[in-house]
Amino acid sequence: MSDGGLAEVTNPSRLFMGSNERPTPGTAVFAGMEGTRPLLIEVQALVSPSPLGTPRRTTVGWDSNRLAMVLAVLEARAGVVIGPNDIYLNVAGGLRVRAPAADLAVAAALLSSLTGTVIPPGTAVFGEIALSGAIRPVGQTEARLKEAQKLGLKEAVIAAAAEQQGLKGLRIKPLETIMDLVAWSAAQDRGQRRIA
Repeated sequence: MSDGGLAEVTNPSRLFMGSNERPTPGTAVFAGMEGTRPLLIEVQALVSPSPLGTPRRTTVGWDSNRLAMVLAVLEARAGVVIGPNDIYLNVAGGLRVRAPAADLAVAAALLSSLTGTVIPPGTAVFGEIALSGAIRPVGQTEARLKEAQKLGLKEAVIAAAAEQQGLKGLRIKPLETIMDLVAWSAAQDRGQRRIA
């Protein structure tokens, strides 16, 4: 809505991605689908020590039961201790994400916030996390990757089993398990320490 009435939104993904000026720990770009339209959506996580006996779990725009499952898999399958912390999870722009395809982006944002590591700007993340810790491919992978490429992203972190065609200018980082995500996140941390 503008002063002159309704105006066309030519690129809806820009509304949900946040600002790229200063990347911060705890944010990941999820390549999602709204019907048949691919959208890039910023997922924000804040992990902080809890002063309470029972830590808070607050979600806006995502299912709290799904968050509990992702946290359990991170702890049981990857040894990442998050339990004693308060966790706040937000989907930017007021969008409600119901797809399990966001699991990997949520896990990446949680790890980023926990370790203080920035996910490299220009990285899209999507995939479903199984209770076994395996990362499963999701539908419409090609459409998601094309949207990421169209908006200038340089890397996509996805399930290794996903069918993907090489898109010019977009590197694919295939992951098989949640442990691979933890290793990828640790590699980002080491790279940032070398730069600093």
